[in-house]
Amino acid sequence: MAQGSGLTRGDRNRNRKIGLLRGVVRRDRAVLAVDLGEDKQAAVLVDHEGRVLARKTVTAKAHRLGGLLEWAAGQAGRAGFGGVVVACEPTGHRWKALMGLADAAGAGLVCVQPLAVARAREGDDFTRDKTDHRDARLIGKLAVRLDCYLPERAEEAWARLRHLGARRSALVADVIAGTQQVSDLLACAWPAALGVAARPLESTTWLAGLGVVTDRCCGDPARLRKMGYDKFVAAIRRELPRWGAKRACRKIARGLWEALADAGGVAAQRRGALERVHLLTADWRSLLARLADTEQRMCAVLDELGLTALVTSIDGLSAVGAAVILAETGDLARFASGRAVVKHAGLNPAENTSATLAGRTRISRRGRPGLRTAAWRAAWPGVRHNRVLAARYAHLTGRDSGTRLAGGQARAACAAALLRWLWAVITRRQAWDARIAAGLVPARAAGAPAAA
Repeated sequence: MAQGSGLTRGDRNRNRKIGLLRGVVRRDRAVLAVDLGEDKQAAVLVDHEGRVLARKTVTAKAHRLGGLLEWAAGQAGRAGFGGVVVACEPTGHRWKALMGLADAAGAGLVCVQPLAVARAREGDDFTRDKTDHRDARLIGKLAVRLDCYLPERAEEAWARLRHLGARRSALVADVIAGTQQVSDLLACAWPAALGVAARPLESTTWLAGLGVVTDRCCGDPARLRKMGYDKFVAAIRRELPRWGAKRACRKIARGLWEALADAGGVAAQRRGALERVHLLTADWRSLLARLADTEQRMCAVLDELGLTALVTSIDGLSAVGAAVILAETGDLARFASGRAVVKHAGLNPAENTSATLAGRTRISRRGRPGLRTAAWRAAWPGVRHNRVLAARYAHLTGRDSGTRLAGGQARAACAAALLRWLWAVITRRQAWDARIAAGLVPARAAGAPAAA
């Protein structure tokens, strides 16, 4: 009796990937491998045995390589091939220009990971010698062996979301850097202010009070004691709208008032440091305004794609959180499964086993760092507001669990689950169902995707 092929899901996925690659890197086409540079491009034409058929160096920008493709097609025709397929490393924006030219010429394009090229360079002759033409030959060699991948061809809306996501990431980094600088400067010049609230940099009353002090104290916070407590609180209330708040916390305002008389800190640094804090808070407000504008634009792109209702059906996931994740993944329909998205993020378990050796399993961290960060941040409110994620987190960290995980490990698992749910609801265009995610109802019986 036939027992089946014995193929695993991984085998089937790899076979499917090989089939897609072979449909582009066809045996009747030569491979034009290009080592992309700013103004000089090194190109090598190779056959499927890795033999070099022709070489060429072009001094031109990547978007002006149409003539190179025509030259390669002619050389390939003389060698008996029906055309060419282009291979390159994903260098900056240049590969996108080359992909557009290749598509217009009817030639496919595949990309080779720079890490694979670096390792192939060492494995080629056990040296680290590097030249542009040698790298181009190695790119062609890897493409012939199908050690390459099909790059994303993003539509206009998805491309816009990616760019907005990159801008938001930079703004978030600047906001965090600004908060760290403010905290460090106050710890040096006026440490008493930091003890007023448990999380002072997250309190609008504290921020408004800091703005009042740094704007008027001229390096000496004690000077503001002359204005009296009531006027000080009134000044804080006038400052609150600049931080998007309306009501002041009297406890924090009283704490700042008392901290005005504290002379702790490095006296010689106080005036310059507080002046710098004043300038930083102004920059901070500007950054927060730009960040809010960028997030609003990202949510508008989600509306344009018709995804807002789908992604927000997942309890605990906001439209902004989903937009940040999708800005890193691109269109989720290009992934074969939710597990592929998790692997793309580097949140998949990486085993370390051999024979009787069973090493410690960790997440691979081999994926896209920005996606991993976005999923990790989205998991925090998800654990608080999504009962399925909360139950999963409690199970993974509980004593009854077979393999009890630390808090960070459990959140990584929850972040991976969140990515799988996103893939399911977006690719199937069906809202998230807590019963299916919790495994209480079979996905097929409910007529919905297996989101968990």
